[in-house]
Amino acid sequence: MKDPGTARGRSRADSSRPVLLAAVLLFVVLLGAAGLKSYRDLTAARAHEKQLEIRIDETRGGIDRLRGRIDRLRGDPATLERLAREDLGLVRRQDVVIELPRDAASPPSPPPARP
Repeated sequence: MKDPGTARGRSRADSSRPVLLAAVLLFVVLLGAAGLKSYRDLTAARAHEKQLEIRIDETRGGIDRLRGRIDRLRGDPATLERLAREDLGLVRRQDVVIELPRDAASPPSPPPARP
């Protein structure tokens, strides 16, 4: 003879099986979605890292260029004089300075009226 309690336990296990399967399936789907998001984040972080490395290399190149310019300014008086003349408008004492009007397109101003 069959025990009614055993049949009830088996039917309870059979009825909870779809719920358990749905929970496991939901867990797997959520785990896959989290993995996909993590992969995207990792790819974006790697791309950002490459951009930063390129920027660091460019900055290092700029630093090297500036160090070379500093060395030229310290060691080459002709370069220093040229930059002083061009950028700062400095002249030597024996130079002749000719100042031209800044706006050559404007007509000369009329002479003052005599009363």
